Amino acid sequence: MKKLINAVDQVENQMISGMVKAYPHYLTKLNCGNVVVRTEKKSGKVALISGGGSGHEPAHGGYVGTGMLDAAVAGAVFTSPTPDQIYEGIKEIATDKGVLMVIKNYTGDVMNFEMAREMAEMEGIKVEQVIVNDDVAVDNSLYTVGRRGVAGTVFVHKIAGALAETGADLEEVKEVAEDVIANVRSMGMAIRPCTVPAAGVPGFELKDDEMEVGIGIHGEPGTHRETLKTADEITDMLLDKILADLDYSGAETAVMINGAGATPLMELFIINNRVADVLAEKGIKVYKTFVGEYMTSLEMEGFSISILRLNDRLKELLDAPADTPAFKA
Repeated sequence: MKKLINAVDQVENQMISGMVKAYPHYLTKLNCGNVVVRTEKKSGKVALISGGGSGHEPAHGGYVGTGMLDAAVAGAVFTSPTPDQIYEGIKEIATDKGVLMVIKNYTGDVMNFEMAREMAEMEGIKVEQVIVNDDVAVDNSLYTVGRRGVAGTVFVHKIAGALAETGADLEEVKEVAEDVIANVRSMGMAIRPCTVPAAGVPGFELKDDEMEVGIGIHGEPGTHRETLKTADEITDMLLDKILADLDYSGAETAVMINGAGATPLMELFIINNRVADVLAEKGIKVYKTFVGEYMTSLEMEGFSISILRLNDRLKELLDAPADTPAFKA
């Protein structure tokens, strides 16, 4: 295993410390594990918290700031944060308007966030939650009951965070988050695996001419493994599945081409070239496109496509100002 680390048991701590030192005007670290909160605390508005295992950077700490999250909780690599850590994050950001938890649909995340919610509610904090399940690849996986939450979660952070900045009530912010979840679909693939530092070996093996289709963000198996195809053929395969799952006919959309951690931007733009052409051929208008690394899987080589069906309200909130280390609008 070759990694630029100091010690396996310090990876997450040193990563978060380095992030906070890079962005002190955005982020402050709590003394209760790897929990980061906005340096300038919000008041009189709904606060948002999200998180999950480390290894998906810039998710989730990179999205803490104006117009998105108020706190992010980082567990060990690909491991859910503990209820205590999440609870401390909720307490730190809570306002009289309440807190919305944005949870990706993984069994450990859902269980631990819900336990933290119960602890916070016992302290009189009003908490609601949404569960993101945008991955169309598989209905159940090693980590989930139901569909996984993947890169479409970033759209939930952005749009719900934008509405929260307007002073909307908790129920309204939850409603718009659920609107995004209902209208976003994603699917990914990989051509090379990643190595979790604590494991020291790749999570799976692929031959030089193989690819894994429908892979999860923790390296979970997808729908199948097959011989590597061209970028256009792979893109068509993923798009076929996404477009068959939700009717995008005549809709305006936001598109995210998300790198898995080790995929060159050159290749991501080649993917987007095909996505844009296919959507245009089908009469689906692309309102806004995002290409880059938004929710990674350490150094996995691959990508995912997320497509969000927009309406006027979602467009307005997508365009609203945001200022975070990893996302600006």
